[in-house]
Amino acid sequence: MDKNHFFPPHDGVSLRELASVIGAELGDDSCADRIIRSVAPVARAKEGDVCYIVSRKHKADLQTCRAAAIICDPALRSVIPDHLPVLLTSRPAAAFALAGQFLHPVAARVPAVTAAAGVSPAAYVDPSARLEPDVTIEPMAVIGQDAEIGSGSYIGPGVVIGAGVKIGRNCSVAAGASIVAALIGNGVIIHNGVRVGQDGFGFAPGPRGMIKLVQVGRVIIQDNVEIGANTTIDRGAMDDTVIGEGTKIDNLVQIAHNVCIGRHCAIASGAGIAGSTKIGDGVQIGGASGINGHITIGDGVQIAAMSGVIASLPAGGRFGGIPARPMPDFMRDIAEIMVRSDERAKKRGDRNG
Repeated sequence: MDKNHFFPPHDGVSLRELASVIGAELGDDSCADRIIRSVAPVARAKEGDVCYIVSRKHKADLQTCRAAAIICDPALRSVIPDHLPVLLTSRPAAAFALAGQFLHPVAARVPAVTAAAGVSPAAYVDPSARLEPDVTIEPMAVIGQDAEIGSGSYIGPGVVIGAGVKIGRNCSVAAGASIVAALIGNGVIIHNGVRVGQDGFGFAPGPRGMIKLVQVGRVIIQDNVEIGANTTIDRGAMDDTVIGEGTKIDNLVQIAHNVCIGRHCAIASGAGIAGSTKIGDGVQIGGASGINGHITIGDGVQIAAMSGVIASLPAGGRFGGIPARPMPDFMRDIAEIMVRSDERAKKRGDRNG
């Protein structure tokens, strides 16, 4: 990691300037001129690196840490050895994220290696498509009839943008993605292999088998959404599928037709959301969870990984298990299962002894 040519270190910024950028307070002004170039974990941070802690579990690593500075909550300052300068903030994880974006701006966008603005001669752009200034279109990309792409946006190799699709400004669409029947806001990041706007899963049983139900809706993706690799978002059947502003979606997530997801949600890898479900603002869904269709998840709900949600959930609750239930009930059930398992194991041991 000392010579990472994919994400080279920053030319250097003073600790004073970095503190201003991330909204932190310098613990000691005598270190204000130290130079910061990169981010690193506590265990291997060296001179020029900044790292962070949110608990005391890294206390042993701190003794040998050689970072140029540690970001931490004021309550943890006493844990930091005297040889390490501190940047104090009540939100160390968020401050570290801002530091990373500032020191490695290329890594904050897709693709990791920026290309010069302009349309590759190996791309196809329909004559009716409208591109604002400073759009980048990489080789083998296809831009369909009447598509619109805003200034500063990047379209990667092999991307397919369908007819009539509108993409806002400063968006990134990585290699191999396809987008049809969709309207996309500003600052959206779409990773490799994402599929947006394809048919939803809709069929009606008929006398000779399944009859396809047409899907005539759209996908609406609001500003500053990020969609992980190989995630699929189906267009609506007759209404729209909507992804709210600031929502972050991990890799390999399936979002079915007519799903409406609120603002600033987080959905971890492998989750599946069935059709016409409404998800409120600030909802967090753990990996490999399954969400039933035609239900409502209230604002601020947290759903544990590998949960099965079969009914609507009220706002603000924490739920887990299959079927998903309030977290205290789930944890009590798990504890009872473990106790009974231990009792059965003991009985088997007694019989065999």
